[in-house]
Amino acid sequence: MAVIEIEHFTKDYGKGRGVFDVSIAIEKGECYGYLGPNGAGKTTTIRHLMGFSRPQNGTLRIEGRDCWEESSFLKSRIGYLPGELAFPKGMTGTGFLKMMQKMRHLTDTSYTEKLIRRFELDAEGPIRGMSLGVQRKLAVVNAFMHDPDILILDEPTSGLDPVMQDVFIDYICEEKERGKTILLSSHIFHEVDATCDRIAIIKDGKIVSEFIADELKNSPDRIYEITFEDSESFEKFLAYDYRQIYISPEKNRVRFALHDSQINQFVSQAASLHTKNLEEIPFSLEDYFMNYYKEEKTFEGVPQR
Repeated sequence: MAVIEIEHFTKDYGKGRGVFDVSIAIEKGECYGYLGPNGAGKTTTIRHLMGFSRPQNGTLRIEGRDCWEESSFLKSRIGYLPGELAFPKGMTGTGFLKMMQKMRHLTDTSYTEKLIRRFELDAEGPIRGMSLGVQRKLAVVNAFMHDPDILILDEPTSGLDPVMQDVFIDYICEEKERGKTILLSSHIFHEVDATCDRIAIIKDGKIVSEFIADELKNSPDRIYEITFEDSESFEKFLAYDYRQIYISPEKNRVRFALHDSQINQFVSQAASLHTKNLEEIPFSLEDYFMNYYKEEKTFEGVPQR
């Protein structure tokens, strides 16, 4: 049984806004990336997992328990890091952490202190005077202080500087190795690529692709950009059966996808053309993502949902 289960979840806010028929299953010890821009439906999904809202249709369960009906119990099992931070007014960071330790009945503070050192958190001053980055670190320590088995993270590194983003990524990788189950919602490609075992892309409230991260990295497709010395060679190449990503007639240039099985055919055809330059373009998670949000094309070699 999956630790986190979402089945045919729908929340329709009208005018095309919301989440529509989303199904996800996350196994124990897996880090699952939920990738999409702001407004795609990531936070709506997470808020329902946390039991803050009731689904219109479908079910959401964590460890077999209904997220709406048993939300109070489940919150004690989850390390939740929200995208938008909100803290009690008039408190210092230290006071806030002590309050949360008391609410969670934590008597051993050694893990909290370890997190404070790791994320270089100075929690002494008033929260209202802290920068966004320091507030984010305070939220990180609060989310993880009870060493939960399940982590639900919504844009977790927003506001952190690049050095601390890397510290956070290393921490998440270590937590995964310890067997934690993690849902990481983000629009930061590096963050998702570095931590996640499986990734779903959500667009307009619907999952448009779900795939194993390593399969994308090891895809048999390659992306090349070829520039020709003359328009005649350029036009001849366009007639060949290669999947074009974009063309630039002004520069006699084509960027195209080439499957490993097509290499010999391509070399033979290109030899008869006046080629000025040929280079391979590294294919990344961002490239794959932008096929759905820009080019509206797909690449072979990666399973589609």
